[in-house]
Amino acid sequence: MAEQPSAPKRHKLVGYKNFKRHNPMSDRFAMHGFHHVEFWCGDATTAASRFSVGLGMQLIAKSDLSTGNKSYASYVLNSNDLTFVFSAASYRPAGDVDAGSSAPFPAHDPSAMRAFVDKHGLGVRAVGVSVDDARQAYEASVANGGRGVLPPTDLGGGAVIAEVSLYGDVVLRYVSGVDDETKKTFLPKYADARPPSTAAPLTYGLRRLDHAVGNVHDLLETVDYITAFTGMHQFAEFTAEDVGTVDSGLNSMVLANNNEFVLLPVNEPTFGTKRKSQIQTYLEQNDGPGLQHLALKTDDVFATVRAMRAHGGGRGGFEFQAPASAEYYQNMKARVGEDALSPEQFAQVQELGLLVDRDDQGVLVQIFTKPLGDRPTVFIEIIQRVGCAREPKPETDGALPEREQAAGCGGFGKGNFSELFKSIEKYERTLEV
Repeated sequence: MAEQPSAPKRHKLVGYKNFKRHNPMSDRFAMHGFHHVEFWCGDATTAASRFSVGLGMQLIAKSDLSTGNKSYASYVLNSNDLTFVFSAASYRPAGDVDAGSSAPFPAHDPSAMRAFVDKHGLGVRAVGVSVDDARQAYEASVANGGRGVLPPTDLGGGAVIAEVSLYGDVVLRYVSGVDDETKKTFLPKYADARPPSTAAPLTYGLRRLDHAVGNVHDLLETVDYITAFTGMHQFAEFTAEDVGTVDSGLNSMVLANNNEFVLLPVNEPTFGTKRKSQIQTYLEQNDGPGLQHLALKTDDVFATVRAMRAHGGGRGGFEFQAPASAEYYQNMKARVGEDALSPEQFAQVQELGLLVDRDDQGVLVQIFTKPLGDRPTVFIEIIQRVGCAREPKPETDGALPEREQAAGCGGFGKGNFSELFKSIEKYERTLEV
């Protein structure tokens, strides 16, 4: 799918120091949060199994030959409010025609799914967001320049989805009308695959998707396109001068919806440095724009990373990027402040090879995996945000509301970008890309 045509750029890069955060509450339709992320892959069984082991996510639903779906296999993993879907085209003997009546997503075309994987390898096809009305969201998006991919489609039981192009071959998928009963199996026509109620669910403590990052050729053009059809506003900004190394860099803008729980950072490569930007490497290896990484939020990053490490390194899970330099850890407390974490937490940060940053609101602890598949493209970020408690809206049923954490608390690791880049640059040298 081609990128959007050129148009006058409305946004300008001003750099981290000059950017002033402001929420104009400009959404064109209500967006409540991330609903799910769907990966397209060559073998859904294998991909789902690896992510389950690697991230501590429980299989909860499926659609495949055993449920009557001859078009594709699809498996749903969940951990609290985080939902990943892995789908792959099925083999169909010549002359075998499937009307698609048993397929949860009737518009999923096996040939298109194969073409996506041939082009990109394992990758994210859809970023799902919960909206009040998928039909209205789609109509508003298309009326404001969004390129429609899937018109509003009734999945049954009142559930409706629609899709608009986000960047490259990635779509923004609107989801509405999913009741509490249907949520147990993700969407209509998925079969329940949860373990018996007596079995403890598999979890390493991941809570939800914090942000989803895309890489594109032209940052401002893409940001103009997305903000025009969604109404999302700019939440943060970084330029190569803010976050790059002497070897490579990037420019980045973070987009947010009204409640700022749908966060969509967008990156572009910069040029003129010693090494090719890792964003450019991604664009080449992915054969175009796409989703680069998913930041997964946990309330205990130390426990989550320990569990992931116990299942990585040849045990079926994922490996992490190399730890930061000794100098980074020597200067860490002076850079982020002695009060950012407890002494015990600082010790665990260094032990586990984590990174720490803070902004004027809170603290961010983060770590990045190596690429998830054969290509150096999509990867995972594990984060914990500390601080930024704010008063929630009062409950109406008499229950005491819990204090919630402001979205984006602690920022996006501006102070860690250079260490991350060095680690990625070192890894890429081993690949000769």
